[in-house]
Amino acid sequence: ETLKAFDREVNAFVDCMFGPRDARVRGWFLLDSYLPTFFLTGAYLLCIWLGNKIMKNRPPFSLRLHLIVYNLGITLLSFYMLIELILATWEGGYNLQCQNLHSAGEADIRVAKVLWWYYFSKVIEFMDTIFFVLRKKSSQITFLHVYHHATMFNIWWCVLNWIPCGQSFFGPTLNSFIHVLMYSYYGLSVIPSMRKYLWWKKYLTQAQLIQFLLTIVHTLSAAVKPCGFPFGCLMFQSSYMATLVILFINFYIKTYRKAPSRTAVKETPVTTEIKNGFHKDYFAAANGLQNNKKAQ
Repeated sequence: ETLKAFDREVNAFVDCMFGPRDARVRGWFLLDSYLPTFFLTGAYLLCIWLGNKIMKNRPPFSLRLHLIVYNLGITLLSFYMLIELILATWEGGYNLQCQNLHSAGEADIRVAKVLWWYYFSKVIEFMDTIFFVLRKKSSQITFLHVYHHATMFNIWWCVLNWIPCGQSFFGPTLNSFIHVLMYSYYGLSVIPSMRKYLWWKKYLTQAQLIQFLLTIVHTLSAAVKPCGFPFGCLMFQSSYMATLVILFINFYIKTYRKAPSRTAVKETPVTTEIKNGFHKDYFAAANGLQNNKKAQ
């Protein structure tokens, strides 16, 4: 009863902030209450913190087969969403510059159903980070990575409840296309024999940046020529996308623009394992001296 009362209070607060929800999505899985989305996000963050502690003194898992199956599944889901969004918006005669929430009839419902899968895919994609934790790829768990995964799931809960179609279609259409490329890359990178062919990671990041910029332009175009889509939602989406642009540019510069100099590479020791405050090479050299003394 306490949890039910808390649930009612939270949802009443959310409704007070954003106004009446779209009746067309009432009863859809995970949408009527914010608590499941909130708790799943909390569980995701807890798994990162707790998982890193548990894995600290354990060997990393390989998970090669799991990763191949997982990335193939996300690739196929993204491809389905891409095709279905293109067909649904074409059927509904969606206006590329600005599309309202109610003029396309059944096509709007079709778009909303695809966007529900887009929302649900964001909780599936939490596994990206869990796999990093289990494989001890801590360098991959950046602020950008966690911020993007955690916020997208919560933002799309709001989108599905208040603006589940219309202008909301554009970002997921672009993102589904990018994810087809991205998760295909991730899946292939797990196979050692394929890694020599994967030269296009840099261009994936560039494509993601272009995606965010196009989404901002498309969102603001509806503010320039209004069609009844909520103005506040347009401003929020543009602002959020701007944060992703800034973070991705920072990531791009750090990853691809600041290559180490040749001198630094030459001076870097081959081994970096440290024991009792000394490099492993120190002990190898010391043992060599001792052996020489014994031989003499």
